[in-house]
Amino acid sequence: MPMRYTTLAIALAIPVALHAQALQDIGTISGGNPAMLESRTVKKAGDEITATVRVKFLKPAKAPGGEWFGSRTVVAVRCAAGTVAVKENRYYGDANFKKVANEKIVKIPGYAAPVPGSVPALALKALCT
Repeated sequence: MPMRYTTLAIALAIPVALHAQALQDIGTISGGNPAMLESRTVKKAGDEITATVRVKFLKPAKAPGGEWFGSRTVVAVRCAAGTVAVKENRYYGDANFKKVANEKIVKIPGYAAPVPGSVPALALKALCT
């Protein structure tokens, strides 16, 4: 009879070093904040790649209702066209990325060439090399 593994058993068997690789440094945005690609979120469908980029703010940003400590942005990249669309954007009110302070989900994403030094520009460069 074949062995059956539960998800937990498999997760425990994966070395800690592999869990750490889930975030890949892809550079810094124009304000100097580091951007990290959540490699487990990268998905390719046809000519489009979607992924999540996390930015941890070096200094919390002042915002109405409190401070923002970082953001997560879901982007869709079309490498051949050199365009990117932001599909979702969340800002977090804590350093652990647990408390969503602001959220925007784009109903109809618009594809365009990204602004240099932005999260979409870093995503395009990282995913299309």
